[in-house]
Amino acid sequence: MVMIDIEPAQVTTEDYEVIVSLLSDVGCHREINEDFARFVTTNDDERLASRGILAVLADGMGGHSAGEVASRMAVETIINSYYELGASADEALKLAFQKANDRIYRAASKDPQMNGMGTTCTALALKNNLAMCAQVGDSRLYLVRGQNIYLMSDDHSAVMQLVKLGVINREMANHHPDKNVLLRAMGTAPEVEVAMWQNPFPVRADDYFVLCSDGLYDLVSDEEIKQVVLSCDPHLATETLINLAKERGGYDNITVGVVSLRPTSLMEISEMRETREMKAVKVEVST
Repeated sequence: MVMIDIEPAQVTTEDYEVIVSLLSDVGCHREINEDFARFVTTNDDERLASRGILAVLADGMGGHSAGEVASRMAVETIINSYYELGASADEALKLAFQKANDRIYRAASKDPQMNGMGTTCTALALKNNLAMCAQVGDSRLYLVRGQNIYLMSDDHSAVMQLVKLGVINREMANHHPDKNVLLRAMGTAPEVEVAMWQNPFPVRADDYFVLCSDGLYDLVSDEEIKQVVLSCDPHLATETLINLAKERGGYDNITVGVVSLRPTSLMEISEMRETREMKAVKVEVST
């Protein structure tokens, strides 16, 4: 199956231009891609100032095609709710996750074939030189700054809990038989605890954010992710990382998003590449 490709998108601020590429691949062994991701902005200048731009990635789970349904439902609900809710941006992001959780849980409760479906979800919002993150599950958000890579999200998994308790280290966790056992997921219970950063994170030009499902980081190390992101443009980086995971087995669906904050003064005006599969979403918000 070919990669699902969201056209590289560009948003300009006073200090930098945001270049985003998202790619998702079914991998080498799965028949259905239960990952889903979107990057969105708005044509409404007032809402753009108050909400900024949003990237969301979800990794679904469940029988039949339920995981595919849950991940898409999560991403679409979060996108719509984030831009429509009247709360502050950080509160709107948290409420959007809770609304998505409620929608998935209700859908699963009404349809026996969807029973037990759920999804991880990671969202990155960029607004006024600040970043915000919301997280449920074990999809990840990284920051590449300078020559370093930082894990900016927590895995809500049984193995990561052992790491926090000091029972095992990160290297041991990568090979633990229970590494994919989740302690928290969206849609599996009436309520969900959404992990949020305590305060928005100041960003700067030349920062890179990487969102990914476990289909990537289970097979590609943090150091390798950093090296690929720093060595090529966002679209080539997403392609390279997915191909690297597939070369190592591609046992799960693989989804990667690279968000590059490039200095405006260094950007050349160029026509963005067109693709046939999918395009970046611009949200029209009703008032």
